Amino acid sequence: MSPIVISDDAQIPSRFSYLEDPDASATIDDILEQPTDQWATASEGSATLGITSSAYWLRFAIANQTDETLNLVAELAYSQLDRVTFHVMSGGGQQRVVRTGDALPFYPREIDHPNMLLRLSLAPDESKTIYARVETAGSMILPLQIWRENRFFGAASGEQKLHFFYYGALTVIILINLAVFLTLRERLYLYYALAISGYLLFFASIKGYGFQLLYPESPELHARALLVSMPLLALFSVLFCRRFLKIPSHSPKLDIAIRAMIAFEILNFICALNLSYNSAIILSSLSALLFFSLLFVAGPITWAAGVRAGAFFTLAWTPLTIGVLATAGRALGFFPENFMTEHAMQIGSGLEAFILTLALADRLYREREDKIAAQADSLLKEKARSEAQDRLTEAMTHDPVTGLPNRNRFERMVNQRLSEDPDGEYFVGVTRITRLDEINRTLGLNRSEKLVQRIARQMTEMASTLKSVHCSQDSRGQRECVFQLSGDCFGLLINCRLVNDDYQGLNLALRQLAEPLMMDNLAIELHPKFGAAHYPGHGDNAALLIRNAHVGMEITPHSKYETGLYSPQFDIYNESRLTLMSDLRDALGSNRTELHYQPKICLKTGKIAGIEALIRWHHPDRGWVFPGDFIPLAEDTGVIMQLTRWAIGRGVRDLAVLTEAHPDLTLSVNISARDLSSPDLTDQITGALQHHGVDASRLTLELTETAAMEDPECGLKALQRLADIGVGISIDDFGSGYSSLSYLKQLPATEIKLDRSIVLDVCTSDSSRVIVETSINMVHGLGYAVVAEGVETEESAELLKTLGCDRIQGFWLCHPLPLAELGHWLDEYNPPYSANLSKRSV
Repeated sequence: MSPIVISDDAQIPSRFSYLEDPDASATIDDILEQPTDQWATASEGSATLGITSSAYWLRFAIANQTDETLNLVAELAYSQLDRVTFHVMSGGGQQRVVRTGDALPFYPREIDHPNMLLRLSLAPDESKTIYARVETAGSMILPLQIWRENRFFGAASGEQKLHFFYYGALTVIILINLAVFLTLRERLYLYYALAISGYLLFFASIKGYGFQLLYPESPELHARALLVSMPLLALFSVLFCRRFLKIPSHSPKLDIAIRAMIAFEILNFICALNLSYNSAIILSSLSALLFFSLLFVAGPITWAAGVRAGAFFTLAWTPLTIGVLATAGRALGFFPENFMTEHAMQIGSGLEAFILTLALADRLYREREDKIAAQADSLLKEKARSEAQDRLTEAMTHDPVTGLPNRNRFERMVNQRLSEDPDGEYFVGVTRITRLDEINRTLGLNRSEKLVQRIARQMTEMASTLKSVHCSQDSRGQRECVFQLSGDCFGLLINCRLVNDDYQGLNLALRQLAEPLMMDNLAIELHPKFGAAHYPGHGDNAALLIRNAHVGMEITPHSKYETGLYSPQFDIYNESRLTLMSDLRDALGSNRTELHYQPKICLKTGKIAGIEALIRWHHPDRGWVFPGDFIPLAEDTGVIMQLTRWAIGRGVRDLAVLTEAHPDLTLSVNISARDLSSPDLTDQITGALQHHGVDASRLTLELTETAAMEDPECGLKALQRLADIGVGISIDDFGSGYSSLSYLKQLPATEIKLDRSIVLDVCTSDSSRVIVETSINMVHGLGYAVVAEGVETEESAELLKTLGCDRIQGFWLCHPLPLAELGHWLDEYNPPYSANLSKRSV
């Protein structure tokens, strides 16, 4: 073969002859003896001989026809050759031997470079022949190039810069995806980082930079690193592809193939650690063909299924697949050694990494946009939910008509204030518009609501002018002074310690509120009622204070603007009294109540004219219960009717006993307005009288003038029926109510009882004496007898006799006595017919 002649500064051509040594046993001497026709020629300076166990010998000659000494570098530009031995021949003899290869420790080498290099110098007109023995367990790729030394180092420096730029870019991509994985904890980015790490390990191994920089003393580790890198990059690339393309949900059949590929790559990884180099490299090459082909079709399949990432993946995987096929074909000897086959996989992987990085950035961007959109949607929903919650809260805490805060907010405000100022002094005030139902029926709901709104505004304006009215703020910063406890009831909290005008300002405001309200040219009377309860005297929490203020409102004074202050004495609604009615029913059913009797004396004759039955009740737990504690509640609950029936039955029975010794004695029993409404009252009285053989004329029924006036028409008919059977009718507590004299004239009454309130100070008050005298004369004028009750002194009795009163009763004469004691008292009472009544007083 003719030598390579160097005659100028042009690029040195590369060509060589090569000879196969099948059993790899030939020595340099054996090779020198081989005839020329046994040598094959690689005219392009490169030969790819595939995977073989043979050794190959290369032969090339170089002649220097320049005038200067040449420093040259002969390069076999494939770092995966196991053993390379250069024999430099000159002048018919061997000048030197240089051994290198990646099956040997990296150092010492003539040049610090991963490829197989030989340095030589040629004097002018000198020629040398180089024989290179090459042996490798992998692909036999023999790319020979002759360099001037300075140009080699320049080219090598430029190539290394490109390589390390490539490795740096892959490292940045790995770090970015690891950071994203650590942030999002999404395995997709971990798989991609590990796949790129596999590429990095593969190219660092196949180019020899890993051997050079990381483990130069471990050639076996260098060989295994290359073998392991291929199944690793394949495994994590498949895992990345499966998740990135969402294959399980879009292509179940493709997912089966992907799972099979994952299993195969795991097996390939195990083989890479255990099989021989040649076997492992063949398996990895086959794996690469299958795995890249599979992923090459995965992109279009998922793209067609509507996965946006499929388009990116197809675009990215195409150049990489081409690069892998070119590299594998070069390794297997199918493709020639050239720039494209040498660097195809690096170029393809760089494009793939760049495109997939853009795809992941697009995915992150879209995920971010989706998250932002989801967050925006969530915020909108949360805003809508918050607005709905606010509306619900508004509906739950404010009246829909007036917009005033309701009872719940009032209780919360009061409780909060009391907890903040436990030593303070407050009034809880309530106002009720008593005519609102009538106004609703008269004006209609719409106009009535407008009226309530006017009232709410008026009360709010009123409260804002009073420093003593405690105000709070809601979540929107609006002041809350007046609260709507119900449709017709309003409440506010008064700080007593801020009142410095003896409540004159508040009373003036109440007067204004009680004035008629003009609406549509109508002066509408509201008839408000006011009630109040005091903290801490009447309760220590909002609910109890509101309740007691309502009770106070029920005992409002007659003045139309005065406030009824709660008093336990008049509280007929307390909890203990609720159970009292149940106990009273039981007592009546088991005859555990008693009747005491108070005598009446005739002032003209001094004789006992009759007795009044008064109920007494001794409770087993509470002791004696005053009639004032249970009679009003009995009237409100209807138990009074059962009580009346019992009192009439027991009283008539006792009268029958007493008349044996006192045949002229009469009995008075109190009844209520509820009794008048009972249709069988007359029958009950008739039955009791007949059962005990008592004449009806000896029974008198007492009822108050207010009870008689409660339902005038019904009451008049009921009393007339009683009068028709001969029962006497007495109007009790005359003078304490607002009786209609025309109505009283119609009643079939036989006597009128003057209330104790006008009799009590008849001797000490001229006005009381005039009232009593006028009442007696008026009652006599109507044809009724007059009974004065509550007489407690002899002086009062003498004066009443002088004024013409017919009968008296009271403590001066006798306290109410039980039946047995009354009988003894009546037996002992035998006054002379005189005015000296004091002799018989007890």
